[in-house]
Amino acid sequence: MSSSETHRAITGVWKNESVKLIASLTGVVRDVGLAEELAQEALVAALTEWPASGVPERPGAWLMTTARNRALNTIRHRRVADREHDAIGQELTSHVPLEAVEAALEAGIDDDIADDVLRLVFIACHPVLPKEARVALTLRLLGGLSTDEIARAFLATEPTIAQRIVRAKRALAEARVPFEMPRAAELGQRLGSVLEVVYLIFNEGYLASAGDDVMRPALQDEALRLGNLLCDLAPGEPEALGLLALMELQASRAAARVDANGEPILLMDQDRARWDRARIDCGLAALARAEAHARVAGPYQLQAAIAACHARARSPEETDWPRIAALYGELAARHPSPVVELNRALAVSRAEGPAAGLALLDALAAQPALARYHLLPSARADLLERLGRHDEARAEFERAASLTDNARQRRRLLERAATCARAIQA
Repeated sequence: MSSSETHRAITGVWKNESVKLIASLTGVVRDVGLAEELAQEALVAALTEWPASGVPERPGAWLMTTARNRALNTIRHRRVADREHDAIGQELTSHVPLEAVEAALEAGIDDDIADDVLRLVFIACHPVLPKEARVALTLRLLGGLSTDEIARAFLATEPTIAQRIVRAKRALAEARVPFEMPRAAELGQRLGSVLEVVYLIFNEGYLASAGDDVMRPALQDEALRLGNLLCDLAPGEPEALGLLALMELQASRAAARVDANGEPILLMDQDRARWDRARIDCGLAALARAEAHARVAGPYQLQAAIAACHARARSPEETDWPRIAALYGELAARHPSPVVELNRALAVSRAEGPAAGLALLDALAAQPALARYHLLPSARADLLERLGRHDEARAEFERAASLTDNARQRRRLLERAATCARAIQA
């Protein structure tokens, strides 16, 4: 295996294993920041050793063992330091005795992480942190996302996200937040931000913001696992059920979303026979349970109802676009967002024609939050192309391509720009 192939393999292993690694370490050392540092040290060791020795048969276990050894070294160095440093060690482990930490590390932490990942979510979403910091930190810890990737998910700048993460870790350490599930009284207030985090993780898996692949299945699967755990934890919570329904319905399209070469296929062009009917059935069942429990539909339930309209249509022509547009209108009224308005415009374009949708999109052009969002020029380009305005469409496809860091999406957008250029010359 070449050095570049090894580095790609390490990156893939890190994306898949980092969340379990950090969660397990946090469960022992009781400090999120320290746990991430130890995990990062294991990653550096892999980058140093694997190009020469090769990727081990069980790379996740290798990283876990290496991180555990780093933690043991840290604890033992504190043990032989003076009492002042020993006291610092006690603070970093939230008053867990160093002997207990060392014993836990020596016993091994890679046998069964059980619900450590879910506990980690609730730590990162603790009320001691501002909402934006909760989401950013959890994406960092659970999704293994870079600050740049998180910034795109938030439509924010990278320095802003980096500062949020640093401050969040410091606040958790200073508050000595325990590594445990919240009590019933706390559960409701912390569940909303947890659901938001889980969906952002799912979205990064469903449509990767960077790299060569359209999807990152490991993130998508992790979000679905967390969604199921949340529903088990709060079985009558409509929004947890709504989120699970939404993720199941969107994940059902996975096999039809890319062609044999890994290139993206638009929703209206997908072979719906390849959609996973079992996932659709699970999603519709979760949506029915959410509707039975909810007095007023929340944002995830409304989005799941939109996804259900697509799932129930056996062909693009059967899609109930007026219903979808109405649902987006309800969502925009209750939970206003530029992205929701963008999607409503696209639904209106299908229900009432591309000119009606384009008018709504043009009204969003001045929104600062969408300035770097490649889907806005992409959506405008699609409607301009449908209206026969090929020169304008070509320019918008090219602009959209310049705003995405996903190589396959960029290539697809440039191909559509070239199609518009050929139409102009014809």
